[in-house]
Amino acid sequence: MTAIARRTGRDPKTVRKYIERGLELPAYGPRQAGRPNKIAPFVDYLRERISAFPDLSAVRLTREIARRDERRISMVGKIAQFPFVRELDGFDFDAQPSLDQRQIRELATCRWIAHGDTVLFLGPPGTGKTHLAVALGREAIRQNYSVQFVTAATLVAMLAKAHGDGSLEKQLTTLSRPKLLIIDELGYLPFEANAAHLFFQLVSRRYERGSILITSNRSVGEWGSVFGDPSNAGYPCC
Repeated sequence: MTAIARRTGRDPKTVRKYIERGLELPAYGPRQAGRPNKIAPFVDYLRERISAFPDLSAVRLTREIARRDERRISMVGKIAQFPFVRELDGFDFDAQPSLDQRQIRELATCRWIAHGDTVLFLGPPGTGKTHLAVALGREAIRQNYSVQFVTAATLVAMLAKAHGDGSLEKQLTTLSRPKLLIIDELGYLPFEANAAHLFFQLVSRRYERGSILITSNRSVGEWGSVFGDPSNAGYPCC
């Protein structure tokens, strides 16, 4: 196309546009009236080249859609405040033989989010819980669900601050909006009594309205010590 543009005196971008559309270049404007259309000798050649790639436009359209979709996922991922980018394809399932890969792939369909269910990833540190949580969060974004990621420590700090300055209702409403709320690292630090109460207010607010994904290094039976009261361990989503 560059050679054709040079020989015809046309701008390469203009030649590319007409090649892609399978059109002849228009006649010259008023200032160049009377000048021959120099691209005419190449019309048959260009049509032949275009016909050799009938799916060219479809391929480019598919690539453009994919590019824009990845850009959207990246932008929404920043809004979701993921700590890093992780995908399911990058998870080493062989290193975690007790993990049911089929079950994780089923979670990636996001049907559980549509139903407002809760998912718990429980296990010792270093087993990939946060990796899976972020990967599923990104899958949810691909399927147009809103997502928010937050650590348990940050969450209770946000709620405590809102409670102290009188904006708790506003904060609870904000945290209830995402279709999926990911709470990471529950159990690494015990909650104070008031913080546990605020946490349960949020869980109750979201119950059957939005999904929650929680990662924790503690079994559910140990959550009483996390919340400071064994009676608090049986919260609504479990």
